[in-house]
Amino acid sequence: MTYWSLNALFLAPVLVVLIVAAVVVRRRPSAARRGTLAAFGATLGLLLVLTALFDNVMIAVGLVGYDEGLISGAFIGIAPLEDFAYAIAAVLLLPSLWLLLGARDERGRDR
Repeated sequence: MTYWSLNALFLAPVLVVLIVAAVVVRRRPSAARRGTLAAFGATLGLLLVLTALFDNVMIAVGLVGYDEGLISGAFIGIAPLEDFAYAIAAVLLLPSLWLLLGARDERGRDR
């Protein structure tokens, strides 16, 4: 199984949750949607930069390695592109679950 195959198995349920959350957010006022999309985008950008930095360091020092026959051959630095799927999944899944489960204020009430 290639790393892309493993990523596909991991990302498929994430995409389902994201689609459901998108339907829920779509019912909210447009200002709330813009804020949500901006938060997703900013978080994704920051996490991808941090992933690129730290994954390159971990690979360079030999902490992790990849089977050359299972990667696509596309790299960001020395980190294979497949390595970024988990960061993308985290950025999409965690806020989607937050939106679906509903944010609560300090008194335990739905916002």
